[in-house]
Amino acid sequence: MTTLPPTPSAPSTSPATAPDAGRYDVLVVGGGINGCGIARDLAGRGWRVLLAERDDLAAHTSSSSTKLIHGGLRYLEYYEFGLVRKALMEREVLLKSAPHIMWPLRFVMPHDPKANFLRPVWMIRIGLFLYDHLARREVLPGSEGVNLRAHKVGAPLKPQFTHGFVYSDGWVNDARLVVLNAIDAQAKGATVLTHTAVVSAQRDEQGWTAQLQSRDGTQRTVQARALVNAAGPWAESFLRDVARPARGEALATRSLRLVKGSHIIVPRVFEHDHAYIFQNPDKRIIFAIPYEDRFTLIGTTDVELEGDPGQAHIDAKETAYLCEQASRYFKQAIRPSDVVWSYSGVRPLLDDASGDPSAVTRDYLLEANHDAGAPLLSVWGGKITTFRKLAEDAADELGRLLGDQRRAWTEGAHLPGGDLSAYIGKAQRPDTDFERFVVELQRRHPWLSAALARRLARAYGSRVDRVLDNARSLADLGAEVAPGLHEAELHYLRREEWAVDASDVLWRRSKLGLHYTQGEQQQVTQWLAQAGAQTKRKVA
Repeated sequence: MTTLPPTPSAPSTSPATAPDAGRYDVLVVGGGINGCGIARDLAGRGWRVLLAERDDLAAHTSSSSTKLIHGGLRYLEYYEFGLVRKALMEREVLLKSAPHIMWPLRFVMPHDPKANFLRPVWMIRIGLFLYDHLARREVLPGSEGVNLRAHKVGAPLKPQFTHGFVYSDGWVNDARLVVLNAIDAQAKGATVLTHTAVVSAQRDEQGWTAQLQSRDGTQRTVQARALVNAAGPWAESFLRDVARPARGEALATRSLRLVKGSHIIVPRVFEHDHAYIFQNPDKRIIFAIPYEDRFTLIGTTDVELEGDPGQAHIDAKETAYLCEQASRYFKQAIRPSDVVWSYSGVRPLLDDASGDPSAVTRDYLLEANHDAGAPLLSVWGGKITTFRKLAEDAADELGRLLGDQRRAWTEGAHLPGGDLSAYIGKAQRPDTDFERFVVELQRRHPWLSAALARRLARAYGSRVDRVLDNARSLADLGAEVAPGLHEAELHYLRREEWAVDASDVLWRRSKLGLHYTQGEQQQVTQWLAQAGAQTKRKVA
């Protein structure tokens, strides 16, 4: 089974993110989806922003989601109507902003009236009616019943599942979503520092003085008028151990419930393009989703976590659980031995005293603290679907705290690579726009294989021109370091996307590690190590 490479230990440097020695308006701590989204929004409003991330962008929770842009159908059971509506409203906003990394996905919910652990049909119909109508839809089709005996989606299922329901949500490449927000933040003037920890942050009446430390031990001091704590699973410990108030007393914090969600990847179980949502006897649900063409993603679990979130990993019990639940539905039994890769993420959920981790709210809370010094804004909870709205709310609040409200701008704005008009003209629908883009990309670069053109289009959208860099043949992309991965792409990832080593490239900027042998992964590791050494020599 392929395992995720360890966290890199070599120092990172990037001319594009050299630290500004001056003062900032806002220091954002944390390079996950919330931190990068907030930095982007603030920079777009003209604030001077510094984002500091201890590891790589999306190194933890934000690259370990189920990778869905969804309202959260099951949250209706917990009467989270406000959260579901907010998320439903965001789905199409996000799909239109970056059609290369997000696209519509139809979900199948099989039903067996003899299975007493399934929700009754009347309840499902009411839930889907609410899901269809809580927010306006322009792109995504509504729900419908389906005869599983006659439809292609019934073929992989056991024969007792004769009827079901189909509804719409969306899919997202979560790690790339984070990187695109960071790219846009930097393009709008923000400074983005990866592999840089905030080791202390002292507050006074005028602002914050923070000590930053790179992995090579180099330290620097920066000042900011306000600080955003977007440290995700570490948000509580950041306030407790790093941030220091003006008068020396401990900053008030909140209790987070750290819930581990694990996923397994198995060889492709079905051929069609729909996903499945399965109801389990414990009243939880799991998804089975087409993944990377050749695989099926199955998840997730909800397990209370004790200890360091950075060390979270799937255990044998979780693997067995996911296999068992999926095997209730699929004709083809899923076994632990089928698993080719797995990953775990830690959700930092607000502790609402719920006994069931699945019932803990996925909504967010922005908590401002400015009574005894410079503004501090802490981000508690949240889900990837609502990141843009969270960032907008955070930027609005920071403007209020800094005494200078500035206009919101991200709704309707494209993320980097998401504006395909230079290739296809006026946008029509996100899903069909992308397919037109792939056709045009291949027309302009007929020397690209169909598979490579589609992969590059999915990863980079209209920024693919920066990767190809005026290449007129495959040879112009440089050596093929691993199958389908050329030097030109690696240079781009190092130059413009903060990639340092193989973990960044193979498991976050892409999922090529899933397709490569250990030897091919090692070739990428060696190439990046040599490129990093050359950069160090040039700097020296």
